Amino acid sequence: MTYPSCSPVLPILYSFRRCPYAMRARLALAYSGVETEHREVVLKDKPSTLLAISPKGTVPVLQLGSGEVIEESIDIMHWALRQRDECAWLSDVSRDEITGLIAHNDTEFKYWLDRYKYADRYPEYSMGYYRTKCEEWIRLLEKRLGDHGGFLMGSAYTLADMAIFPFIRQCAHVDRAWFDESPYPCVKLWLAQLIDSDLFASIMVKYPQWKV
Repeated sequence: MTYPSCSPVLPILYSFRRCPYAMRARLALAYSGVETEHREVVLKDKPSTLLAISPKGTVPVLQLGSGEVIEESIDIMHWALRQRDECAWLSDVSRDEITGLIAHNDTEFKYWLDRYKYADRYPEYSMGYYRTKCEEWIRLLEKRLGDHGGFLMGSAYTLADMAIFPFIRQCAHVDRAWFDESPYPCVKLWLAQLIDSDLFASIMVKYPQWKV
């Protein structure tokens, strides 16, 4: 006789190691202790299983055991925190402010970051000009970090830190020599501490390409 399996169906995470959106989703899932089946996507060779559940073909995408599909990184982070949020990354008191910071990062800053990183694709202005526009956000973060003892909100990491830092990491790597000499000591320390954290190390494990 064959008996049905009692093993829970793990959520399936479609991800790409270097994508900042995927990074922040993985950070929240790891922090919350949510185990997933990881499927590493090569963006030039997207698997049919991903496109079948999310035709837009971007990552991250989380498919729950129920079949529900969560297609946006922030929505994945919120779902993970609903499972467990021991250190109060998202509190009711600061929810609106956190949401506002992330929204600015994902719209205004990301717009200029893309142009800074791929300046050759946007010849309307120089790379230096695009970096100057990115610095408007970095200066704001520098002040917040200075005001809050090295955190973007209060006295501990929150969803704001974890949702924003992968994009600052990406910005820093465009011209590392410039970033290392830049006048933003609080941002540089904050970024270094997050990159050196056990949590970040745990979500940067390399996986082979998922091809199905």
